[in-house]
Amino acid sequence: MKKISILTVAVLVSTAFFSCSDKSEKNISSEMQTTIAETSTEPITETITETETITEKVTAAQLEVGFEGMKAISVESLKTGEYDIKVDSSSSMFKITACKLTIADGKMTAKMTMSGSGYEYLYMGTEGEAENGAENDRIPAEVTGDTVEFTVPVEALDMEIDCAAFSKRKKQWYDRKLVFRADSLPKEAFSDDMFVTVDSLAIQDGEYRVDVKLEGGSGKATVQSPAKLVIREGKAFAEIIWSSNKYDYMIVNGEKIMPVSVDEFSVFEIPVDGFDYKMIVSADTTAMSTPHEIEYTLFFDSSTIVS
Repeated sequence: MKKISILTVAVLVSTAFFSCSDKSEKNISSEMQTTIAETSTEPITETITETETITEKVTAAQLEVGFEGMKAISVESLKTGEYDIKVDSSSSMFKITACKLTIADGKMTAKMTMSGSGYEYLYMGTEGEAENGAENDRIPAEVTGDTVEFTVPVEALDMEIDCAAFSKRKKQWYDRKLVFRADSLPKEAFSDDMFVTVDSLAIQDGEYRVDVKLEGGSGKATVQSPAKLVIREGKAFAEIIWSSNKYDYMIVNGEKIMPVSVDEFSVFEIPVDGFDYKMIVSADTTAMSTPHEIEYTLFFDSSTIVS
């Protein structure tokens, strides 16, 4: 009887323990989630990232921003106007879902729409500078319904910019780095002398070869390089040969271009409106279950042009 009694007690205790453990695990408070996010050096979970009702400590993993070899682009290289622009952020907890760049009176500002409402102020500088800086230098959140936005000055595009964010809940500043991507702007946003053109290179009509670099998408697609470059009546056209025959059209400068061949590879002839910059194009792939338009950039290197 004693053995049965001890076994019964053990089972009851074990059941109660796991029941409590399961219950507490299912009811982890947001405060506990904050503690996990703050102390872990592992990437923060998608759930925490999307809600953004909490923020992480500076020990949380930071993301690389920008790209290799980027060069700062100042306001002098841009035309007055408003443009949608992409922004790289060094923290998944500081996610920018949309951004409008305004260029006026020789200055640049950007209105950033945030994915969450976890931040109360921004300061264009480091965490230490924000803590010691004047209160009137803080940039307050602009809240409209569920939308939270910050309007910030932009020193230059394609340059790492320090930005400290003040957590509404933790009452603490966090270091961030931002890069406003020039390669996400349309060509009309840039001044005319920003680009190397057929005229500036003084290239005569004829057939040439030029190195071309593709970026974007999943990184699996490639194009043949060097590519054939044809100059006709002072305008440049490039033969783009994709690594598959699954691309059924391209969009360049708003124009839909159909392939000249899809036998082995998808082959297109597209206009090249400038060299030595990342020209934005889109290509529609049929390789997935449903067709998808994917945005890429093509960089034609003028120093490699040979006849």
